[in-house]
Amino acid sequence: MLSFHDPTSRCGHTRRSFLQVGSLALGGLALPQVYQAQAAANALGASLKDKSVVFLFMHGGPSQTETFDPKMTAPSEIRSVTGEVKTTIPGVTYGGTFTRLAKQAHCCAIVRSFATGDGNHDIKPIVGKDSLGANLGSLYARVAGATRSESGMPTNVALLPRAVDEAAQEVTMQFGKFDSTGPVGSAYAPFMPGSGGDLQSDMTLHLARERLDDRRLLLGQLDRWKRDLDLTGGGGMSRFQEQAFETIIGGVSDAFDLSQEDPGVVARYDTSSLVPPSSIRKVWNNHKNYRDHGQSLGKLMLMARRLCERGCGFVTVTTNFVWDMHADKNNATMEEGMRYVGLPFDHAVSAFIEDVAQRGLSEKILLVCCGEMGRTPKLNNRAGRDHWGKLAPLLLSGGGLEMGQVIGESTRDAGEPNSEAVTKADLISTIMHTLFDVTQVRLLDHLPRDVARTITGGEPIPGLL
Repeated sequence: MLSFHDPTSRCGHTRRSFLQVGSLALGGLALPQVYQAQAAANALGASLKDKSVVFLFMHGGPSQTETFDPKMTAPSEIRSVTGEVKTTIPGVTYGGTFTRLAKQAHCCAIVRSFATGDGNHDIKPIVGKDSLGANLGSLYARVAGATRSESGMPTNVALLPRAVDEAAQEVTMQFGKFDSTGPVGSAYAPFMPGSGGDLQSDMTLHLARERLDDRRLLLGQLDRWKRDLDLTGGGGMSRFQEQAFETIIGGVSDAFDLSQEDPGVVARYDTSSLVPPSSIRKVWNNHKNYRDHGQSLGKLMLMARRLCERGCGFVTVTTNFVWDMHADKNNATMEEGMRYVGLPFDHAVSAFIEDVAQRGLSEKILLVCCGEMGRTPKLNNRAGRDHWGKLAPLLLSGGGLEMGQVIGESTRDAGEPNSEAVTKADLISTIMHTLFDVTQVRLLDHLPRDVARTITGGEPIPGLL
């Protein structure tokens, strides 16, 4: 990590701590290596749209019925256990937990015919066969480059609870790794703060505050350190090392620092008071997951907005395994689980949509919310719902797409599409058409064929573009 120490303290700077600027880790690579990858990507001349995607992965498999397709005229074992709430779209209702999102329905598109294909626990909408086993953000970075050359901002970031909450558990990776890059290469892996890597420490400058305030003094000292490094045989810095150096002192770390945000905005997003940890019953083995979800989701969504605002192109957001509401020894009932999980989701996502709109960013940022599957049409005998791959909820908002609509319909029991199914490939195509001019991507000679095919193949979800 790069550390600048107050010279009045016992420890001053050392040649070794300065040399570490060349080994700052981004996705497992040193920053200079990442910048070399960036330069190579820029040479491709891809036509990028001025857009970003935030993919909120609903880990565990959310119920289509208790989210966006309540089926209140169906028998009691089928219809939403949380009731329904009217939305701003005439005749359309959401599950009763989503009172805030219902007021934002005109800013959203709900897909009621989305099918993920199976009921397996994995992360297939964002990392799976349809994405070459790579995080969708890594496909984006393969064309866009790993960082923005003008600012050093990573183009691909994955935000897990520990990015904002040191007390949170590590996110489960046994069902799929959110930082997987498949054949794309580790240079394009998501930048993952708080995930056990070096990001949080790497992006911190250790220097007395009054010294940081005097930028001229700081830069002068850094100049002297660079000259000293050259004189002592360090061999000088490559242009990529220099860019890495300037990235750190240039303020990229501020994007990851919520203390830099207006306190009123932080409060608007904050979900920590909605489900106090003391209110979560310990009878469920996943009670710690519910705790982490409630404590972190709002701040994760705020950080995602900050990153997109500063040039990040793809942000993955997820909490731990919380949407798996079997009502067994591990998981809560549907009704109780939607209090633990659905209330923070409703608050955080609606705050994000509202905030993005107020900042004039709705056209530029596409929000995608879905999980790996849906839940069974009928409640089980414990008042939970089990795995179901034939239908799943999907919400999109912004990105310049056509909002204020419901796409497709489900059968009377919310068990299968009752119109043409929307697939994972359709969703991926929608995302890629939002981020890229795909006709230009097809012309990139040096882009691997399988990557180009994945980005440009398929058809976007009808009615959105």
